[in-house]
Amino acid sequence: MRHRKSGRRLSRPSAHRNAIMRNMAVSLLKHEMIRTTLAKAKELRRTVEPLITVAKEDSVANRRLVFGRLRDNESVAALFTEIAPRNTKRSGGYFRVLRCGFRAGDNAPMAIIELVDRANKNRNAKN
Repeated sequence: MRHRKSGRRLSRPSAHRNAIMRNMAVSLLKHEMIRTTLAKAKELRRTVEPLITVAKEDSVANRRLVFGRLRDNESVAALFTEIAPRNTKRSGGYFRVLRCGFRAGDNAPMAIIELVDRANKNRNAKN
């Protein structure tokens, strides 16, 4: 029985699932918007939102904690210097997930996940 087991399995072993979430989190923090499947976007939001909450208080311990999740120095630096300061007044809900149709190959529901307070650069760019 699967009672009280949180999170999605995404039809992958745990190591693959963790690698996907880490890579997508780094891409999301770098580009501030990515396009992926709806299930992955919802799971990614659960992974990355706590990192922004931790990054609001800049300390060596918090940087090490976030680095342990992301394993990417550039993303950690961007998170602490650019993204977290923009979200100091927001107490959660840093990302929005927008449905954007279905994938051509397998009809999987697709979504765009983006920062709510993201910079206006490439706002009207085609995905």
